[in-house]
Amino acid sequence: MSLKVACIQIDIAFGNPKKNRTHVEEKMKEALVNQPDVLVLPELWNTGYDLTRLDDIADENGDETKAFLSSFAKLHGVSIVAGSVAKKTEKGVTNTMYVFDKSGEYVSEYSKLHLFKLMDEHLYLQSGDQKHLFTLDNTLCSGVICYDIRFPEWIRVHTSAGAEVVFVVAQWPLPRLAHWKALLISRAIENQCYVVACNRSGTDPANTFAGHSLIIDPWGEILAEAGTEEETIFSTLDPVKVRDVRKQIPVFLDRRTEFYQ
Repeated sequence: MSLKVACIQIDIAFGNPKKNRTHVEEKMKEALVNQPDVLVLPELWNTGYDLTRLDDIADENGDETKAFLSSFAKLHGVSIVAGSVAKKTEKGVTNTMYVFDKSGEYVSEYSKLHLFKLMDEHLYLQSGDQKHLFTLDNTLCSGVICYDIRFPEWIRVHTSAGAEVVFVVAQWPLPRLAHWKALLISRAIENQCYVVACNRSGTDPANTFAGHSLIIDPWGEILAEAGTEEETIFSTLDPVKVRDVRKQIPVFLDRRTEFYQ
C-alpha cells in the first residue's frame, strides 16, 4: 500500500508552546487539502531550543501533546509522525517523538538517543534508550531525530530489522545544510529505503535553521525538497520499490556482520 506523506516545515516560536500548537494545527489543516496519509512535523515544535526554561515549559508527561494529536488524527483520519516535543518526566526532560495512526490511536514514541552537545542538549535533556520501529498502513517504519542521522549504525539497526521508511525530524542549522542533504541521501542509498526528513525554518536567538525538508527514494533520488521558508512538501511512497531495490542490490544479504565489531 502506498503512503502519501506531507512534511510540514514551519518556523517555531521560541519558548511559546501555546503559539506553536496553534500554528501546528493551522498548518496540519492546510496540508489536508492534498489528502496525505501521514503528516510529519519537525523537532521540538512545542518549545524550540529554549533549553534553559524546559523545566517550566515542557509538556508534563506529554499529556497535552498526545491528547491534541490523537484528537486531530482521529477527526481527520490521518496518521501523524509528530516531530518531537519537549516532554517533562520524573527523571528530567526528553526530546520525544510520538506517532498516531488514522484512528487516533497511539502507535509509538521515541526519545532522542544521541544528544547534540554543540547545542547544549546534554545539559538540559535526558537521552532515550530504545529503538523505534512502528507500522503505518502495513508499512514498517522507523523514526529518528536530527543528530541521529550522523550515526549510520543506528539507522541500520532499524532497516536491518525491516524498516522501509525512515522518518527524520530535525532543527538542523543552515551552516550545515550541505551535511543535512548529503547525510540523508546517503542514509537512503545505503539502507535502500525512503527517507522522509522534516526540518524547521526560521531563526531563534542563537541559530538560523536550514529548512530544506526532503523526501528521498531508495535510490537516493530527491522526490520533493522545500526551500528555506515555511512550506509543506508532498510525495507518495511505494514500499514495493524498496523491496525491488533490495532485490537488485542485496546489501542486507551480503552483510558480513562478524567483521563489524
